Amino acid sequence: MRRASFTDMNCSVAQSLEIVGEWWTLLIIRDALFGVTRFDEFSTRLGIARNVLTQRLDTLVEHGVMTKEPYQDNPVRYDYRLTDKGRDLWTVITALRQWGDKWTTDGGAPVESTHACGNTMTVEPHCSACGERVETADLRVRPGPGARENNPLNGLRSRNAQPS
Repeated sequence: MRRASFTDMNCSVAQSLEIVGEWWTLLIIRDALFGVTRFDEFSTRLGIARNVLTQRLDTLVEHGVMTKEPYQDNPVRYDYRLTDKGRDLWTVITALRQWGDKWTTDGGAPVESTHACGNTMTVEPHCSACGERVETADLRVRPGPGARENNPLNGLRSRNAQPS
């Protein structure tokens, strides 16, 4: 069953979900971030049906998240490589992994990220202007330069914010 399209929704989250919102897609991107580039390797690692993998990779290529580069001529076979647009999803994947480590695992994190300094690291939101750590209670939303009249955030406040 095909889900409803968000193409008419004036919301960056909804527009992003149009491209990466299908569950296999984020797993493909996760593996690509770890260096997987070949169709057969994605297929084997993920246990995904070949037709579904083809559709997901085609969508990622169509939207500029990955490139498709031939590495063999007869038969033609391709490497799928993340573009800058695709590599920018690292923070999204990392945030989702950290959330899963906290809320969905019983025995601890299945994977830990270590920084070049040798320490286990986490991604934490900090204000790009002042450098302070951002908490949900600190957030406010307002229409941005691309907002239209039908923007779903118009008139919202941060209702889920917790008092400090």
